[in-house]
Amino acid sequence: MPTSIRLDEETEQRFNFLAAQTGRPKAFYLREVVQKGLDDLEDYYLAADVVERIRKGEEKTLSTSEMRELLDLDN
Repeated sequence: MPTSIRLDEETEQRFNFLAAQTGRPKAFYLREVVQKGLDDLEDYYLAADVVERIRKGEEKTLSTSEMRELLDLDN
């Protein structure tokens, strides 16, 4: 899916330099940055959402002892 973004001049130059030095297209590195960055964003924002639900009492939690019992770790 084609998508366009505007980069500041310094970032554009850094991508251009990296592409020129490695012989890979700039698009390769842009995809890498988006994929890895999206992983981090998902981790952060989805975890923050769960924390908020826990604070509101909307998400069930278990104590360490409850989890150990559930997983039968003490036997």
